[in-house]
Amino acid sequence: MKSIELLILNFNEIRRRSIKVWTSIPEEKLHWKPDGEAMSCLEMIRHVLESEHYYHLAIENRGSLPVFESPFENHPFTTVKDELEFAEPYRKQFIETIKSYSEDDLDHIKIDRSDSGYIRDLGDMLLRIAYHESVHTGQLLDYLRTAGAERISIWD
Repeated sequence: MKSIELLILNFNEIRRRSIKVWTSIPEEKLHWKPDGEAMSCLEMIRHVLESEHYYHLAIENRGSLPVFESPFENHPFTTVKDELEFAEPYRKQFIETIKSYSEDDLDHIKIDRSDSGYIRDLGDMLLRIAYHESVHTGQLLDYLRTAGAERISIWD
């Protein structure tokens, strides 16, 4: 398996497990958060989906965006299903963009996010994007534990 194929497999596997967690959150817990400074469960799901779109645009831009007009900003929070349906076209575009890169691109394209403190190779950046979602999926599992809700097993 080539690097691009492995990256796509990783993105798809992470999203599959995220969706298992997201769709298992009881409706009455979607707006729960551990404290006033934290994101709610639904806000965190939105954050992951919106961030992936931002990162996609940043990769295409080869760096941070000077202005980001998020299509998610005016989309009302409703259900996890609605969030996933709204984000699906952006997800498909992101995956297609990854598929368009060559193995050589992973090492030679630089993503300049100096404003956030780093410049990374494309391959490194893609792994960081996947890691971002993984971290928040784990964070949501902790939210559910803290809120006393059932937690689905993601280890299948």
